[in-house]
Order: sequence, then C-alpha cells, then structure tokens
Amino acid sequence: MDSETAQVSFWQLVKKGNTSSAVAAFGNAFLAVAKGAAAAVTGNGAMFASAMHSIADAINQAFVFIGSVLAERKASRRFPAGFGRVINLFCMVAVLVVTFMAYETIREGIHLLREPVHSTGFWINLGVLLLTMGIDGYVLVKAMKEIVRETRAEASGFAVIAAAFRNVNRAAPPTRLVFYEDLVATLGAVLALGSVVVATFTDFAMIDGAATIAIGCLMVLVAFRVGYDNMAGLIGVAAPLVVEDKVAAIILSDKDVTDIFKMRVLQEGRYYHVEGMIELRPGLSLADADDIKFKVMDKLLADPDISDVTIGILEDNGVRNWKPDREG
Repeated sequence: MDSETAQVSFWQLVKKGNTSSAVAAFGNAFLAVAKGAAAAVTGNGAMFASAMHSIADAINQAFVFIGSVLAERKASRRFPAGFGRVINLFCMVAVLVVTFMAYETIREGIHLLREPVHSTGFWINLGVLLLTMGIDGYVLVKAMKEIVRETRAEASGFAVIAAAFRNVNRAAPPTRLVFYEDLVATLGAVLALGSVVVATFTDFAMIDGAATIAIGCLMVLVAFRVGYDNMAGLIGVAAPLVVEDKVAAIILSDKDVTDIFKMRVLQEGRYYHVEGMIELRPGLSLADADDIKFKVMDKLLADPDISDVTIGILEDNGVRNWKPDREG
C-alpha cells in the first residue's frame, strides 16, 4: 500500500511539473537530430550552430522539467521552507550547458570566417529550418500562454504576445527559461535561414560564419539573463511589486484590519512566502483577534501562488505604516 501511495504521489508531482519545458524538451530533441543530420550532409555552419542550440535546449529543458517536479514537493521537517528554490538550482546548471554550447558555436563561427565553406543541399537546409521555425514557434507560443496563465494576466489572441513580454519576469523560472531559449531559437532559425539563402545564391560565403557567431552571441545573452534571474532566486528575492500589492489588498480587505505594520513577500520558485505584522482595530479580545488573524491567513492561502503565511497581530497604533516600497 505504501509503495502504491508513493507511486501515486510521484505521478501527482509529475503532473504539476512545468508543461512548457516538457514539450520543449521533446521538440528540441527532434530538431537537434534533424539539424545535426542536415549540418553533416550540407556542411552549413549556421545549421551546425542551430543544431548545437537545439541540443542545449533539449538537455536544459528536460533537466528543468525534472527540477520543476522536485520543486513541487511539500515542505518537510528538515526543509520547512519547501523546495521551491530547487528549480533555480536546476536552471543554473542549465545556464552552464547553454554557455558551453555558445562557446562551441562561436568558435565554429570564427573558424568559418577564417576558412569559409560553400555549403550544399539548399532544399534540405530550407526544409529543416522551416520545420525548426514551426516547432520552436509553437513552443514559444505555448510558453507565452503559460506566462499569461501563471501571472493571471487577462489576454487572448495576439494580445498574449504583449502580455507575455510584459509579465515574463513574474513567471515561474522554468517558464522564463523556455520563453527566452525558444525566442532565441526562433530568431536563430531566421538568421540561419537568411544565411543559407545568401550563401546559396551569392558568393558571400562568410555570411555563414557571421550568422553562426550571431547565434552563439544570442545564446550568451540567454545564459546571462537566465543566470542572473536564477542567481537572485537562489539568494532569495522579493516578490514583484504587483504581487506585494495584491497581498496587501487581500489583507486590508478585512474590515477589522486597519493597517499593515510591516510585511515581506519572498519568492520561492514559482510560489510566495508571506511574513508580516498586521494592525487590528482597538478593543478586540485576544480570542477575536486570533480569529481575525487566522481568517486573513486563510484568505491569503486561498491564492494558489501563496504557499506559506506567517502573520503577527498588533493593536492599531494610530499611525499609517503601510507604504509600498516603489524603489529597487
């Protein structure tokens, strides 16, 4: 019975894993094979760079999916704050993979600039790159929709694109990684396609090396951006202001709460921990004050993005203390 329960619990965690990263891992694994074969047959450097990018993406996103599953584990006695930051650790390892692949890609681009190679197999390259744009574009759109869902943004149709760019910093770490990587992968496919067309119909063979280096540089930018975000997450980062405002609004919506003496909202993976001291109207008995505190905590925990709440209570001191920090 215990083994069956553990198996059910495991599959429940898998279902909570980041969907975008799982889809992206399968898509990029398929693309890596197709691009690698095309690069070997045609000798095109930009196709090689794109294949390296797909290999990095497939490894990363599979790795990140595993991290997102582990991050869903419930808090334990040994780890009372939960496992939310596990995903940041996995994303940091993914950054190292991207950085290594970027180095290899840029090195290959420099080699092609020094010794340009006239590639063949135009139709093979064209077909693979169009397939790449289709699959990476699909994963990118899925990541955008995931961002909108996770951040509770109201958008549909083409408005999802603007909403995704606007709210990406509030999305879960694995979703941000998929978004940035597939955005660069789609741009890289466009660069590679342009390189293939120019190299085939002109004598400008150096375009292949230039496009390869450009794709490698885009990979470096992704590594830097994702690395910075997850380093902050590992250290412990404050929730975005919009989340802090939402938490404050929930607390102050209770008629017996007069002010927030102090509050801290910490982001743990894709969840938030709330700590604070709230002020209640004067004259309440200790029993009534406790009831109000637990009622406020229940309201906060009803939000699916909030995993832990610790609140203390004070009698109203007659001074307005809650002033949202708009700096930093």
